Amino acid sequence: MDVADRQATVWGVVFAALLHLGIVAFLLLATISCNTWEQAINSLGLPKSWNPVTCSRPIQLAGPVIQATLLGPTGAPLPAPSKAKAPKPKITPPKAEKPKVDTDKPKPARVKTLPPPPKNPDTRDQQKVVAKSTEKAEHAQRAQREREKQRMSELEAQQQAEIDKLFKQMDAAGKQSQQADRQAQRMAQRDDLKKQKDTSDAPANTPQADQAQSGTAGQDSGLLGQYQAAIQNAVTQAWLRPDNIPAGTTCKIDIVQIIGGQVISANVEPSCPFDATARRSVENAVMRASPLPYHGFEKVFARRLTLHFMVNE
Repeated sequence: MDVADRQATVWGVVFAALLHLGIVAFLLLATISCNTWEQAINSLGLPKSWNPVTCSRPIQLAGPVIQATLLGPTGAPLPAPSKAKAPKPKITPPKAEKPKVDTDKPKPARVKTLPPPPKNPDTRDQQKVVAKSTEKAEHAQRAQREREKQRMSELEAQQQAEIDKLFKQMDAAGKQSQQADRQAQRMAQRDDLKKQKDTSDAPANTPQADQAQSGTAGQDSGLLGQYQAAIQNAVTQAWLRPDNIPAGTTCKIDIVQIIGGQVISANVEPSCPFDATARRSVENAVMRASPLPYHGFEKVFARRLTLHFMVNE
């Protein structure tokens, strides 16, 4: 009987403790708000039907808002406002907020380290690429030089053809002038022969000429010297001499002319001691002196000649 009573007492105490714990838990759960219950149910992912507490929602009626005006005693006009001055609101200046200083130090960026270069790099491929590029560049340069050379040769051939054509025209004009000169010489010789015949047929007391004269006045051994002196004189008369050119200075001038003495070009040689201004003045003088002396110097005429131009006093 004692053992049974003890067991019954123990079980009674256990059930009493469990009852009290249940009551305390119920009271604690009753103090929790409906919003807390909803947050707990939602966070645990349980269905909303398991929520023991339901929050009441405000009643919302469908339709537009109706504005109404009260009538009767409740709709009497409001009393006249009193003249009491409304207190001026005190405006307190806003407090200046201290700027927040970000004291967090920026984290340094990680620097990626490159792998070390190989100890013995293979440069054979690089050398091949460099050699190919060099060969291509040299080939392109050779092709460019060949094209330039061909173009220059074509231009030179074209210029030479134009010069030859011009010289042919000059020769044709010169031949015509020369034929006219020969015809004039024949006429002069015919007149001389006629005069000589008339003299021979004249009476004995008529004086005769010492020597018969021809149109060319015979062959002169110093004709070339006379020709150069005549050109020198013609150029000197047409020259506007600069003040800085001393007397006795000699300058070589290459002259190209056609039959009749018409000057085509005049270029001072590099050995000329004149300055650039004096050189241009001499070349202009040769062009102004055109046509150069020709009649009487046909035998020593030269299409290209070098004039040793000397500055006189």
